[in-house]
Amino acid sequence: MHVREPIIKPVQVDSLRPTQMTVGMHEVAEKRKRWREHKGKRKDEFLGSHLVPVILGPKDRHYVIDHHHLARALLDEGQDRVAIAVVADLHALDREAFWVVLDNRGWCHPYDHNGVRCGFSDIPEKIADLRDDPYRSLAGELRRLGGYSKETVPFSEFLWADFLRRRLKRKAVENAFEETLEKAMRLAKSPDAAYLPGWCGPVTD
Repeated sequence: MHVREPIIKPVQVDSLRPTQMTVGMHEVAEKRKRWREHKGKRKDEFLGSHLVPVILGPKDRHYVIDHHHLARALLDEGQDRVAIAVVADLHALDREAFWVVLDNRGWCHPYDHNGVRCGFSDIPEKIADLRDDPYRSLAGELRRLGGYSKETVPFSEFLWADFLRRRLKRKAVENAFEETLEKAMRLAKSPDAAYLPGWCGPVTD
């Protein structure tokens, strides 16, 4: 995927448009906690080193293609502006063509909190309206603990979330997160997960 030299500028966080339907609110809560640990100029330094990549879409709106959790955390913390990097300009396309291009390039993920594919019109227009998918939180924490490696494959953590969704009960994820995380780690190292991006399970000769 070719990405041109980014155009960097600050925008209102609440003006950003999502390209997915869900986030993991457990992960959002962790990012909110880390944001509160920064004081004064450290907040500005953090924002300067965490640019939110966006696509410039119809009506010159900015569509987020990564860092949805960060955007939601900043919004919930009352941070009004964030620095963005415009990686592609598709503002000349009509709405229907725009979403088809995003889908074709792996720049959107129209799957709901149950892992079911929906229409592009079901993707919320505001970061504040993203729904919680606890399996996405589980997949994010699993990666941070070394369950799998970070990959450049778009929305790779959603693939892991879907893998876990089919093997672990939702109530267990919601009510016993740490215990379920241990089970997720064992699953992540199993041969069943070998098809997933970033898999780093045991290799046998």
